[in-house]
Amino acid sequence: MAGETTKVPVVSLTRSPAGELTVPSALVAGPVREPLLHALVQSQLAARRAGSAATKTRGFVSGGGKKPWRQKGTGRARVGEIRNPLWRKGGTVFGPQPRSYEFKVPKKVELGALRAALAQKLQDGELIIVEALTATEFKTKSAVEMLKRLGVSGKAVLVDVTLDDKLVRSVRNLPGVIVRQGHRLTPREVMNAGRVVTTQSAFERLQEALAS
Repeated sequence: MAGETTKVPVVSLTRSPAGELTVPSALVAGPVREPLLHALVQSQLAARRAGSAATKTRGFVSGGGKKPWRQKGTGRARVGEIRNPLWRKGGTVFGPQPRSYEFKVPKKVELGALRAALAQKLQDGELIIVEALTATEFKTKSAVEMLKRLGVSGKAVLVDVTLDDKLVRSVRNLPGVIVRQGHRLTPREVMNAGRVVTTQSAFERLQEALAS
C-alpha cells in the first residue's frame, strides 16, 4: 500500500549494527516482475552480439564474369554466369550479413527491472547495506577478509557512489567480485551476484532513481 515503509538494517564493515534505513515498501518489497528482468537481460545480451556473420552474394564471389555459353542453340539451359546461386560455388541468396542486434528498452522498463532485481535480493536476504566501502591498503588478502566479515563469498557486486581506488584494485583479482557505481548498476549484475553489498549513500540514490 502507498505510504508503507520497510526498515532495512545498516551495518559496518565488521558486520556490527550501525543503524537502520527507511525504504518505501513499494520500491524494494513489492512483487518481482520477471518479464521486466527478462526483457532487459535480452536487450543487454543482444547488444553484446558481434553480428559479424556474413556470406557472399553473387556480386562478391570471385570469377564467372563471362557467359559460359551462348543463350540459344546449345540445348542446354540458359545461364548468365557460373557464379549464380543455382550452381556449385555460386553466390548465396539472402544469407546473413553484418548487422547490429542491439535494441533499446524504455527507461521505465530498465528502472522496473532494477527495482525487481533489488527487491528479490532484499527478500532473499542477499542485500547488505554498509556505512562505507573503503580499503586501507592495496591488498587482495585484506579485501577477502573484509568480505568474509560481511558474510560474502563467491559472486558479489559492491556498489558505491564514488569508487575507492584501493578497494577496486584489491578486489580485481577476486573471481566473480565486481565494483560498480550506483548509476552504472544493471539488473543482470544484481541477479548474477550471490550478494549485493551497497553503501547507504548509494542505496539512497538508487531509491531516488527508482522512485522517478
